[in-house]
Amino acid sequence: MKLKQIVISIENAPERFYEVTEAIGKAGINLRAANLVDTGAFGQLRLLVSDVATTRRILMEMQISAYVNDVIVTEIEDKPGSLSRLLKPLKEARVHVVHMYAFNGLLSGKAIMIFRFSDNDKAIEILQENGIKLMDSEAFGVLETET
Repeated sequence: MKLKQIVISIENAPERFYEVTEAIGKAGINLRAANLVDTGAFGQLRLLVSDVATTRRILMEMQISAYVNDVIVTEIEDKPGSLSRLLKPLKEARVHVVHMYAFNGLLSGKAIMIFRFSDNDKAIEILQENGIKLMDSEAFGVLETET
């Protein structure tokens, strides 16, 4: 139930983000989700892509440092209070959110939440016990092989 997320540190300049997205797009790789955070002179770009291995190879060729880590993708109702209901049993188990980003629109009435937890395996167990739908790589359109 874990998906591979690519994490990149890129210079905070308009052309860098453009260069990354252009290279990935020209290779026929679809961005499933993206999150860019300002950290000063550099930004941290997190990507879920349709082909992890090819994306990593492209970034290496561009001499852009990147690493891969695991995230959990959930589907919740797009209604007030849904996120807090998801977080409550995790809080009680002392599993905290390291980072999160979200979007809606993929599914009618649903929001997609992408999490990295302090303990992803324990989080999966808790979420499943509480009836939270987890998305796998096939449902999210991601090829998981790494290089």
